[in-house]
Amino acid sequence: MPHEPQPQSPDELDAEAVRTWSSLALAALGRAREDIDAINVYPVADADTGTNLYLTAESADRGLAEAFPEVTDGTGRTSLAEAVRAWAHGALVGARGNSGTILAQLLRGVADVLGDEPAEPAGQAGRGPGGLLARALTRAAEEAYAAVAHPVEGTMLTVAGAAARAGEAAGAAAGTATEVARAAYDGARAALAETPGQLAALGRAGVVDAGGCGLVVVFGALWQALSGQEPAAEPVRGRAVPVPPSPDPCAQEEDGPAYEVIYLLEASEAAVGELRERLDGLGDSLVVVGGDGLWNVHVHVDDPGAAVEAGVVAGRPYRIRITHFGDERRRARGERAQRAVVAVVPGEGLAGLCGEAGATTVLVRPGEPPAAAELLDAVRRAHAREVVLLPGGAELRAAAAAAAEQARAEGVRVAVIPTRSAVQGLAALAVHDPEGSFDEDVVAMTAAAGATRYGELAFAERQSFTSAGICQAGDVLGLIDGDVAVIGSGLAETAEAVLDRMLGSGGELVTLVLGPDVPDAVAERLEAYVQQGHLAVDTVTYRGGRYSAPLLIGVE
Repeated sequence: MPHEPQPQSPDELDAEAVRTWSSLALAALGRAREDIDAINVYPVADADTGTNLYLTAESADRGLAEAFPEVTDGTGRTSLAEAVRAWAHGALVGARGNSGTILAQLLRGVADVLGDEPAEPAGQAGRGPGGLLARALTRAAEEAYAAVAHPVEGTMLTVAGAAARAGEAAGAAAGTATEVARAAYDGARAALAETPGQLAALGRAGVVDAGGCGLVVVFGALWQALSGQEPAAEPVRGRAVPVPPSPDPCAQEEDGPAYEVIYLLEASEAAVGELRERLDGLGDSLVVVGGDGLWNVHVHVDDPGAAVEAGVVAGRPYRIRITHFGDERRRARGERAQRAVVAVVPGEGLAGLCGEAGATTVLVRPGEPPAAAELLDAVRRAHAREVVLLPGGAELRAAAAAAAEQARAEGVRVAVIPTRSAVQGLAALAVHDPEGSFDEDVVAMTAAAGATRYGELAFAERQSFTSAGICQAGDVLGLIDGDVAVIGSGLAETAEAVLDRMLGSGGELVTLVLGPDVPDAVAERLEAYVQQGHLAVDTVTYRGGRYSAPLLIGVE
C-alpha cells in the first residue's frame, strides 16, 4: 500500500515523520526536477542536478520502505533511529552525481544525531525534539562540508549551512520541531537567493544554484511533514531565475575534466583518507561520503581508469559509473550523440580502459551476469541515435538481443556485435570510427572482433573431465576460444603453452589482460616469451582489475 503522508504534531519527531518527510521530498523533487536541471551551470553545465537529486531521493525512499515496510502500510511502528539509518543508507548506495552525493552525506549527518540520541520532552531549551532536530541539521551541514575536498560557497553547501544556523537559533529558543523546520526552510530560501552573488558562474548565467534549489525543496518537505502545511510557494515551480538565451551556459566548463567517475567502495577509514589524497591529485569536484566501511566516491577526472584503480588500491569498488561530459553536455542541449558504444566488461580496470575509449560500460561480477534491463539502461545512458553493443560473452547474447530490441522500439538504431571475450571487445573498440557510416563501422568492428582469437586462464575448482583430459582441483586451465586446450600446474607455464597454440596459426598483436592477483613479473615473462619466439609480433598489457579473470589473451 503506498505511504500516505500524515501531518505530525509539533513535537512528534518519530519514524513516521521521517517516512513522511522522505515521501514528500521525493514527490516535490519529482515536480521540480526539470526546472532544477534547466538552471544547472555549476560545477558542470550538464543539466542533470535535478535528476540526480531525484534519483538519490528515490533510492533513499526505497531503502526506507524496503527495510521497514511497517512504516509504509500503517500496521506497525519502528524506532526513529532505525528509520533514519535506513533512509541514509538508501541515499548512500544510490547517490547520483555531485549533488546527490552531497545530499546522501546530509542525510547521513541527520542520521548520526537522530539515530543515536532520543528526543527528550519539550520544555528545556535545546533538549526537546526541536533542539534534537536543530543539532541534526547542524551535524548534516558539518559532515557535508567535510566530505567535499574543496568546498565552494554559493552552492548547496552554503544553503545547508544557512539552514542549520537558522534551525539552531530556533532550537536554542526552545522552539518545537516544527518551528525549527520552518526556520531552517526560511534560512535555506534566503541563502539560495544570495548564491548568484557568491559564485561567478551563477551570476553570469543569471541563475541560483541548482543543488541549493533542490535542497530548499527538501527543507520545505521537512516543514510540511511536521506541520501538515504545504509550503506557500514551492521554490522551483518554474525557474527560480530565468536563464538568458545567451551566453549558452552549456558552453561553460568545457576545459574541465572530461569524465565523471562514481563508485561504491568497501574500505577502511584510513584507506579512504589516502584515497582522498590520491583522487584530489587526479581531478576536481571530489566528494567522498559514507562511513562504517561503506563509501560513495565521486570525482571529475581526465583519467577514469586511474580513478578506478585508486579505488582498487583502497578497497573493493563496485557499481562503477563512468560518464563522459561531452555526452552530458549534448544531453543538456537536448542533443543526442550520433553514435556510441556500450561494452560489457569483466573487470574494473577494463571498465576504466573502455571508458577512456569513450564507451559506456557495464561491469560484470563473477556469477552475476547483467540482465537485459541493465544493458538497456546502459544504451539509454549512452544517449545516442546509434549504438554498438559489445556483450563480451556468449551467455549474454540473449540479454543483449532483448535490450537491443527494446531500444530499437524507442527509436535507437542498435547493432549487437557477438563478442565472446573482453579482448574481442577491445579489438572492436580499437577500430571504432564514430565519424564513418554506421554500417561500415559495424562491419569493421565485427571483423576486428572476429579476427581476434581469445584465450583465458582459470583455476579448476574441482576434478572434472575437459576437452584436454581430466583436471584436478587447483590445476591451471588454458582455454582457447572457449574450450580447455591445456592443463598445467603454473600460471606462466600454462600461458606460454596457450600462446604457442594461438600463435601457431599466425598473429600480429598479442593482448594480455592481467587479473588483480597476477604479479607484473608474469606479464614481463610472457612479453619476453612472445618476443623471443615471434619477433614480428607486438604485445600490449593491461590490468583487468578486480573481477577480471587471472589472465585473458587476445591474438590478432
